Amino acid sequence: MIVSIMKYFYLGTPQKVQYLFHAKYKPSFSPVPKNYQHALSLVFAVKEINENMKILPNISLGIHIYDSYRNAKMTHHNTLKLLSTQERIVPNFKCDKHQHLIAAIGGLDAQISLHMATQLSIHKIPQIAYCVQVPVRNVKIQLPSFYRMVPNEVHQYRGIVYLLQYFQWTWVGIIASDDDDGEKFVRTMITMLSEHGICTAFSKTIPVLSQIMKIAQVLDNLSVANPLVARIMSVINSKVKVYIVNAHVQTTTALKWIIYFYSMLQDMTEVSLGKVWVMTARWDFSAVAMERHFDIQVFHGALSFAIHSNEVPGFSEFLQFLDPDSQKGDDFLRLFWEQAFDCLFPDSAYRKESSDTCTGQERLENIPGTLFEMSMTGQSYSIYNAVHAIAHALQKAFSSKPQPIPQCWTLHPFLRNISFNNSAGDTISFDEEGELVGGFDLINWVTFPNQSFLRVKTGMMDPQALPGKEFTMNEEAITWHSVFNQVLPIAVCNDHCYPGYSRKKKEGEPFCCYDCHPCPEGKISCQKDMDDCLKCPEGQFPNKNQDECLPKNLNFLSFMEPLGITLSVLALSFSLITVLVLRIFIKNQDTPIVKANNRDLTYSLLVSLLLCFLCSLLFIGQPQAVTCYLRQTSFGLIFSVAVSCVLAKTITVVLAFMATKPGSRMRKWVGKRLANSIILGCSLIQSIICAVWLYTTPPFPDLDMYSLAEEIVVECNEGSIIMFYCVLGYLGLLAMVSFTVAFQARKLPDSFNEAKFITFSMLVFCSVWLSFVPPYLSTKGKYMVAVEIFSILASSAGLLGCIFFPKCYIIILRPELNSRDQLIRRNQ
Repeated sequence: MIVSIMKYFYLGTPQKVQYLFHAKYKPSFSPVPKNYQHALSLVFAVKEINENMKILPNISLGIHIYDSYRNAKMTHHNTLKLLSTQERIVPNFKCDKHQHLIAAIGGLDAQISLHMATQLSIHKIPQIAYCVQVPVRNVKIQLPSFYRMVPNEVHQYRGIVYLLQYFQWTWVGIIASDDDDGEKFVRTMITMLSEHGICTAFSKTIPVLSQIMKIAQVLDNLSVANPLVARIMSVINSKVKVYIVNAHVQTTTALKWIIYFYSMLQDMTEVSLGKVWVMTARWDFSAVAMERHFDIQVFHGALSFAIHSNEVPGFSEFLQFLDPDSQKGDDFLRLFWEQAFDCLFPDSAYRKESSDTCTGQERLENIPGTLFEMSMTGQSYSIYNAVHAIAHALQKAFSSKPQPIPQCWTLHPFLRNISFNNSAGDTISFDEEGELVGGFDLINWVTFPNQSFLRVKTGMMDPQALPGKEFTMNEEAITWHSVFNQVLPIAVCNDHCYPGYSRKKKEGEPFCCYDCHPCPEGKISCQKDMDDCLKCPEGQFPNKNQDECLPKNLNFLSFMEPLGITLSVLALSFSLITVLVLRIFIKNQDTPIVKANNRDLTYSLLVSLLLCFLCSLLFIGQPQAVTCYLRQTSFGLIFSVAVSCVLAKTITVVLAFMATKPGSRMRKWVGKRLANSIILGCSLIQSIICAVWLYTTPPFPDLDMYSLAEEIVVECNEGSIIMFYCVLGYLGLLAMVSFTVAFQARKLPDSFNEAKFITFSMLVFCSVWLSFVPPYLSTKGKYMVAVEIFSILASSAGLLGCIFFPKCYIIILRPELNSRDQLIRRNQ
């Protein structure tokens, strides 16, 4: 449709109740009845302005309407008519001085709009189009007189992406017309979808309508063997659930015919089972008369974007008063009436068999919604706003500089800066690109078997909203196709990877197609379709399903747990036994067996063993700064004293035997001085090592987050592992020296020779600590501490048992052997 707005002067006429209205059509062309509402909205807007004394007083607007027939030649021809006198095409020549072309409105199609703009821009005539897609790039530079009463289509593309992301639809098909417009749409959508993680399962182009109509004319040729039929079948016969359709007029009309053919071939009544149609803003249930019986149930639950619109007061009442016999100058009305009501007027130029006669009393509200709607559609709303924008711009032109006849090019500054509220309450203004400042509504189409339908607004794409709030959705208001049973449709290449799994791309497939692999040990995935599993934060560990992190428990050897209780009881029991042995020796200190083995060394050894048993308690309980400071150093010093006592006892035995030989010089070494020197000297070296350790890098409490998967090891960090092994190494050196000396003296003739017992005790001692190293290095947490405690208790118990058990046996159970006579007899 091509529309021109004419300014018609009534000099001295106070009322504005007339308007000039000419509408022309080709009798041989059958238009879409629903598009007639575009012309009616234009007439209604002009009538509303002419009857409003507040806008353009003493001036009436007139209109010329021409149909472009979607044809470039006819578009150019009718555009020239706007620039010429009504009778002859003489561009830029007007006979009527009272009629002036102010602006043009059109068209619905981007190509038609471009055809108009190439001529109108030469004369700088404002053109307000209502096409959803812009006809050229940098339109304001190439076509400075061009405006659009629709928002930029980029916002619509973004809205489609937001919609797919909202429902997590990542596997979609694209359907477009087989022309430049469709190619541009496919190219743009594939790029945007890919950037937002959505895969295009296929992009199909629908054959042009002329090709499809060839099949309609030869229904006997409906066979899947037909290449064109096979191409048509491939558009619908797909497992893809969501279809994005570029709702170009050619595309939607062809799509309805394709569905019709498909239903005939498949003997189906609902071919879109399992399909969700996502349409662009051009979509509408419009049909020519021969399509009035097409089943629209296949589009039940479809979603489409639409130019934001509101209900215009008075429009429905205006439609109800239409009378095909009273409208003068409107050649479209009678043709629309015949097409919509499937009837003919007596003087009609058409002749059809079995057609009813039009009476002119038929009611528009009885027409199916596919042919005509009583509420204003989005395209009609754009035309209505375009008329008011021109009127407001013209009003500002008169107000700023009164003149008898404003020229059309003088309206551009006012159109660019226009801003007003229409009768529906919406603000109308243009941005710097000459496009409507606004957004798109998201419509859910609910169809019924009687060819009626409802438009349910379920969301909006508002580019002027705050970041993150541009797209809004009311999911509860959506009615899906009955096959989904009101369950959200799923559109993915394969099933989701649920928490605990991550996606692994399939070779040779789009990135939306993937396999699901379990998360590796120590990692989780807490959301669906994660590309990689994540490590838990410090202090947490994965649960069994590896879909969430749980807080780690503290791991340390507690006094309250069975292992800690057992080791504590053992340590206290051995301590008590040591105290009892010490008491026995003190009570029997004057007996030969006690005197013969150096009482002072015996007491020192028993006291050091008692401290060894007790120092193991420092390793039980949650590590603190003091306990970490004392643990290893106390253990190293006390054990050094104990082993030094054993070494002193061994050396004393050896020297005592050597001193009994006649003329031996060893007698001067026999005595307490040598024993004390050995104990003090050996212990002093260990004390120096520990002092250096504590001064340089002392042990401290530490948390080990990684050794155990589900627990935090609370431990004493040794500070310097070298110093720790120096302490153990020196202790091992003393043990080996003591074992070697005792082993050499094991066969010395003596009634109470301790060398034999010392040899065995040191063998036990060395075996325990050599066995300690592997498990100590291989265990973690509290069990590593338990290994060290066990080694302390076992080695100390070995010294206590091997050295003192035989003597206690004689003292308590065989006192007759504990006598001087028995000692002399044994020596002899």
